[in-house]
Amino acid sequence: MKIQNKMMAECLGTFWLVLGGCGTALFGHVGFLGVAIAFGLTVIAMAYGIGHVSGAHLNPAVSFGVWINGRMSIKEMLLYWVAQFVGAIIASAILLVIWNAAGLGETGVFAANGFGADFQAATGNDDYQAISMGGAFLVEALLTFIFLIVILGATDERSNTKAAGLAIGLTLTLIHLISIPLTNTSVNPARSLSQALFASWDGALPQVWLFIVAPLVGAALAGLCYKCIAPAKKK
Repeated sequence: MKIQNKMMAECLGTFWLVLGGCGTALFGHVGFLGVAIAFGLTVIAMAYGIGHVSGAHLNPAVSFGVWINGRMSIKEMLLYWVAQFVGAIIASAILLVIWNAAGLGETGVFAANGFGADFQAATGNDDYQAISMGGAFLVEALLTFIFLIVILGATDERSNTKAAGLAIGLTLTLIHLISIPLTNTSVNPARSLSQALFASWDGALPQVWLFIVAPLVGAALAGLCYKCIAPAKKK
């Protein structure tokens, strides 16, 4: 498959993940469980919709982990990143247009990620916890690590890859159930940056670094760890 086709697929897939997941968080009134399910469903849909084109990474951390594991080149990974960030930002911009069309005023947190008492207060929801910066980093790195282990295992040619999309989507749902009350769940730098760009909460951009770095750290560790768990067959 040509790289242009893969980039278009990644852009579209990441667009749908942010539009579907963050859109549900902003407009759905379905609670943490509903938002978690929405994010899982977006991944399942795109895994079967575009997985045969690009692998449906939809996430710079996933591409990073896949590269660390030796399954793609650094050039291809960087091109995936461009497509993923573009898709996410376009989706967030459309969510902003819808927000303004509904006359909802300032965007506030706007489904951005965050940590600490300031983030908790900005959400206006007592169900969020005021987790520390170190705690937030641990949560995001650890959950991304688990996410990548599942992805690398489910898409391994030695595995039953027909069920990969379902396994990955359900894992992302569980990840959101654990961490929405803590960090609003990132595990995806593109999703985090795109929402932070349009949030009126003044902590969104200053804190977004954590939601870029921590997922990449977790993904890198997973890429290395999976090499130990399931070494590639010698040719």
